[in-house]
Amino acid sequence: MLNTPRSCRGMVTSPHHLASQAGLDVLKAGGTALEAAVATAAALAVVYPHMTGIGGDAFWLTMWPDGRVETIDACGAAAQKADAAFYHAAGLDAIPWRGPLAANTVAGTVSGWDLALSWSHAMAPALPLGRVLRDALFYAEQGAPVTDSAAGITAAKADELKDLPGFADLFMPGGRLPQPGDILHNPRLANTLRQLADEGLSSFYHGNVARELAADLHDLGSPLTLADLQAHKATHQPALHARVNGADLYNMAPPTQGVASLLILALFDRLKAAKADDFDYLHGLVEATKQAFRYRDTHVGDPAYMTVQAQDILDDRRALDRMAASIDPDRAAPWPWPSQAGDTVWLGVIDSDGLAVSMIQSLYFEYGSGIVLPRTGVVWQNRGTSFGLDPQGWNGLRPGRKPFHTLNPAGARFDDGRTMVYGTMGGEGQPQTQAAIFTRYARYGMELQEAVTAPRWLLGRTWGESSVSLKYEDRFDPEVIARMQAAGHQMERVAPFSSTMGHAGALVRHSSGLLEGATDPRSDGCVAAW
Repeated sequence: MLNTPRSCRGMVTSPHHLASQAGLDVLKAGGTALEAAVATAAALAVVYPHMTGIGGDAFWLTMWPDGRVETIDACGAAAQKADAAFYHAAGLDAIPWRGPLAANTVAGTVSGWDLALSWSHAMAPALPLGRVLRDALFYAEQGAPVTDSAAGITAAKADELKDLPGFADLFMPGGRLPQPGDILHNPRLANTLRQLADEGLSSFYHGNVARELAADLHDLGSPLTLADLQAHKATHQPALHARVNGADLYNMAPPTQGVASLLILALFDRLKAAKADDFDYLHGLVEATKQAFRYRDTHVGDPAYMTVQAQDILDDRRALDRMAASIDPDRAAPWPWPSQAGDTVWLGVIDSDGLAVSMIQSLYFEYGSGIVLPRTGVVWQNRGTSFGLDPQGWNGLRPGRKPFHTLNPAGARFDDGRTMVYGTMGGEGQPQTQAAIFTRYARYGMELQEAVTAPRWLLGRTWGESSVSLKYEDRFDPEVIARMQAAGHQMERVAPFSSTMGHAGALVRHSSGLLEGATDPRSDGCVAAW
């Protein structure tokens, strides 16, 4: 039996132990879960730079003690100069994955922090911003140990990243690949964080930091301008919701794939599976995923360009019944379908008042565009490389358009009074890992940590992978895998604990005030609690 950490006053989980502890320290200093989430996210941007940074996007799901559920969309839009003509003039027929031309959307993460803190300050006395960012600033200035995963990713991607502006100087000093335990310093990022602490987070878009960012982006050849930064604003959005037996589920609205995460669980709720991890369970969730991804890839993108409302399918019981009934209980439906990539960090916080935060932020690919802005030390995302150059096509590039996002933070309220926040990194794996964690815990009664640690699967692509097979960790019952193969699934075995399956986590608060948490052994994280 895997032990699940428990406490009563506050709890943080994230994929890096230093970041989890940074968030817990803010809770101990009297901060809210929102302030602790910003502290955790900021620390992750420094100590986990291959996965996230302040040059990326973020989404928040906040579950208030009074029952309200609210979200923050901190996704940046395409630059006004970013259109098909811009890339064709550069001799390109597609947006490059790396480099300055891949840095074509505004980074929204810091605006999400700012809006979240404004919500916190409306309900409780504010901690000084410098205190919230304290640990992130320390690790940027004084250094943080390179993790095994960062060293491995840097080595794997060195050939495509080393010649990009600023990358080798920061992450491969002297041309040497970093080793686990090396100390990484980013003094320019420390200066940027200090400026934000002194001037306010809005400086990233309207102040001195914005001017430095814009100057760097211009000098390197990005289409982004100061006007693009100034036009950006994080927005408050209603959460998507779905009902399953015993719980109400919540997730993020488009441009994220949150609707796919909810669809998988709503469809599986209609299927028969006697126990977790048997054939009916694994086959049922995989087939529900195919249904959800078909809907997602047909309809989901920037909501300003969508022809349907994502909530409508979740409210249409007859449509859900038909989708579930179309799943053959014995045979795999044809696959593949066009798939998405990406990497991310997810974090969760619950404070002593029961305020729960599910938050996710990302640079898209590992190290994003790969460019390090020389004045600020910021690594800029490449989320806009997911755009196609046909402006009329799905996710077609247009100035001011938001790109499709795999990011989606999840939450649930149970009929018995429990509140749950959960999530993961991992591109297409995010909805699938969410489904595994939630169903194992909620439907089959697994301990929370066991539900996260148990073997996982992945249909389609994810972080670091290009194949679209059904990958599975080599800890499933061989008879279950044999039945899956016989049913027509294209199975691909991976290591027993594989980062391909994402870095997940979960927190639960019971009506008694008891807190439970889980972190992913595939990550460098921990549950920090008091």
